[in-house]
Amino acid sequence: MEISQETILHIAKLSRLEFKGEELQTIKGDLEKIIGFMDNLSSVNTEGVAPLIFMSQEKNVLREDEATTTVSKEDALKNAPKRDSDYFRIPKVLDK
Repeated sequence: MEISQETILHIAKLSRLEFKGEELQTIKGDLEKIIGFMDNLSSVNTEGVAPLIFMSQEKNVLREDEATTTVSKEDALKNAPKRDSDYFRIPKVLDK
């Protein structure tokens, strides 16, 4: 399939990219190869082939989600340069 320069410029504008000179010709060639490959795939007979959902038959083995306390508030605040009861104190970063 032939791709026009206008199509490439339109795609570049949509993706906020800029191609000039030789880059434009390189991208044009790459896009033509990609579309040609996709055309080859569409000619393959897939009659009776189930869709591929997973790349392997492996199953995820996940642990149970259990809430545990790993660091207490006191331990977390122990080395804080400034704190206010149960909270870290930090300098103001936003103006009104």
